[in-house]
Amino acid sequence: MPSPDYSQPDTVIQIRPRGRIDAVVTVPGSKSYTNRALVAAALADGRSTLRNALRSDDTRYMSRALDRLGIEVSERDDGTLLVEGCGGAIPIDSAELFVGNAGTAMRFLTAALTLGGGSYLLDGDEHMQRRPIEDLLHGLRQLGADVHSVNDTGCPPVKINARGLRGGTVRMPGNKSSQYFSAILMAAPYAAGDVEIIAEGALVSKPYVEMTIGLMRDFGVEAQSCNDVMRVRAGRHYQPRDYTIECDASAASYFFAAAAVTGGRVRVVGLSGASLQGDVRFVHALAQMGCRVSEGKTDSGLPYIEVHGGPLSGIEIDMGHISDVSLTLAAAAVFAEGPTRIFNVANMRIKETDRISALATELRRIGQKVEELPDGFVIHPRQVKPASIDTYDDHRMAMSFAIVGLGAPGIAIRNPSCVSKTFPDFFRKLDEL
Repeated sequence: MPSPDYSQPDTVIQIRPRGRIDAVVTVPGSKSYTNRALVAAALADGRSTLRNALRSDDTRYMSRALDRLGIEVSERDDGTLLVEGCGGAIPIDSAELFVGNAGTAMRFLTAALTLGGGSYLLDGDEHMQRRPIEDLLHGLRQLGADVHSVNDTGCPPVKINARGLRGGTVRMPGNKSSQYFSAILMAAPYAAGDVEIIAEGALVSKPYVEMTIGLMRDFGVEAQSCNDVMRVRAGRHYQPRDYTIECDASAASYFFAAAAVTGGRVRVVGLSGASLQGDVRFVHALAQMGCRVSEGKTDSGLPYIEVHGGPLSGIEIDMGHISDVSLTLAAAAVFAEGPTRIFNVANMRIKETDRISALATELRRIGQKVEELPDGFVIHPRQVKPASIDTYDDHRMAMSFAIVGLGAPGIAIRNPSCVSKTFPDFFRKLDEL
């Protein structure tokens, strides 16, 4: 069967239900690692080689922005990226940059650009212009940066009058976005003085901060973290290196969920349970629901994680550290016996869309009973009704409801092209199962 054409926003894809899936899958490189590696490589003292980098809308926005700043990013035929680091001295002193709806690009660049000496404007699409960034701007101002929301909305566009960072102590609420902390961490080595970052309240999506600290270490800079207090010493520079990016655990979650909803087996090659990507823990949630999870290595030595589906039971689960895969677990919950409650994910409301509200709306459209909570939702499974799903231009909505369509007939996905944000080949991969 030929792969569907979903290149146009007004396209609708009908998802074909499957029997028991038995598949070995590879997924692209991690978006989270790719954009972090691009920042570290861009600030490093020389050329870095980034292998298995994700090529998607979000990473292309980051690459193009770096190019416009005079930091050359080139791509080989095999997808490997070559980044000519600037040694912390941004070559171009004035630029207007557009990053679409790429949250990591917006936040990471906002912090990195304060290291320059000039004036920069960072803007995004209409969705990005509704996504909060004021907590990050306030944090950077505590380090001496001159940054502000152009329209005084606390959202992009953002103006950066760069003069470097003096260092010092930053206090930010921990319950909004871990990307604010990662952004400051990655810029901190180039501040004039040491930087201390204090999360006030529980830090959401903490594994992403641990990922950032691990990547900084890989590029030669040590950051310390203890009890949600992070410290970076000044005067450190990233070192150029040859770096291989892990497979994307968030992308893998959809195929693990496919095994769960069809009662089949899916093995994702290139991913280990020891990964610093928090979303690898998604399989633990599936295990609680009744799936069997195992790990191993292929004959060639590559790690893999394998999920065997089974009768699913509803669970109650705190997904505060892995909120991006809450939608994927919701897809599995539709086929469970009994309700599933997902909580401590209030930050889902400030993602590409208000994901809690959008999820509840579309689950009701397919006949499910849903309780919408301030920090999550409860799904009471019912028989799935055929429907066309609105995706809200949100890649995770599209991919999660596609998984529902594997287990029940009549599910169609509107605007499937939105998956190009992080996983352009998703529907082709799904069709190959």
